[in-house]
Amino acid sequence: MNPAVQAIVQRVSQTYGRWRRDTTVAQMRADWDALFSARAEALVEAVDANGVPCQWICAPGARENRVVVYFHGGGFQVGSLASHAELMADVSSAAQARVLAVDYRLAPEHRYPAALDDALSAWRWLSGQGVKPSQVAVAGDSAGGGLALSLLLALQARGEPLPSAFWGMSAWTDLTASGSSYETRSALDPIHQRPMIVAMARNYLGAEGNARDPLVSPLLATPAQLGALPPMLLQVGERETVVSDSEDFVLKARLAGAQAELQIWPEMIHVFQQFPAELPEAQQALEAGGQFLAAQFDAASTRERHP
Repeated sequence: MNPAVQAIVQRVSQTYGRWRRDTTVAQMRADWDALFSARAEALVEAVDANGVPCQWICAPGARENRVVVYFHGGGFQVGSLASHAELMADVSSAAQARVLAVDYRLAPEHRYPAALDDALSAWRWLSGQGVKPSQVAVAGDSAGGGLALSLLLALQARGEPLPSAFWGMSAWTDLTASGSSYETRSALDPIHQRPMIVAMARNYLGAEGNARDPLVSPLLATPAQLGALPPMLLQVGERETVVSDSEDFVLKARLAGAQAELQIWPEMIHVFQQFPAELPEAQQALEAGGQFLAAQFDAASTRERHP
């Protein structure tokens, strides 16, 4: 393994290794924030988006007329605006856009559809601020990437305008955990194994949730739903058990007629973009994602000027 990747894995594994059956969710969240939180090189402003706590995150050079709505990862149980502050500032810098960071409710206190309801509320608040959908992209990592896709499908089902693009990092698109990579990558992924993924899905959905609902598992959306989605970029590490979540989603979306790009980064692990100071690949992936969003913003602007 890449020595820098190995050092990161050891650090993350130390945190996971302290968790036991009796470890409280509050302690897990505190540990997660301590593990990932870093000072963001950006202006941060708290905002109430229709009752959903959010933050505006603006890196130097961010354009007022570009917005990325971002959903953090953490299996719908951990993760926060603090744990992802640096990553979201990097997204703002890479895309030269303001980031609206959404602090959606977490399980087990708030099971599905609480997170999706919050995503919809934040989106409608943003629309109420006069921001056009063509000026907006959605993005997220891990569970947050899946939630961003669920938001797109929910907007589509309601006949509401969609944003201009989607950028997902290690997006969790299949809560049934049925992809082949859960087996083929099991020896390569140092942390995320299928039993953990299934347990997180169960905790998010509760007894009444259905993992096969496309609003839960976007991978299972119909071709008609997938084909109407905006341009998408999915990035994933080669060593991840959730590689299939991105591979299979991109394949289905392309077959349905959507514009979907897949980037599998050699030797990389889950949401490696969180470590740009240690991994050159993380910085390169962030730059690629930012360029993708910038291109989609420009294309949307051109379409508006020349319909």
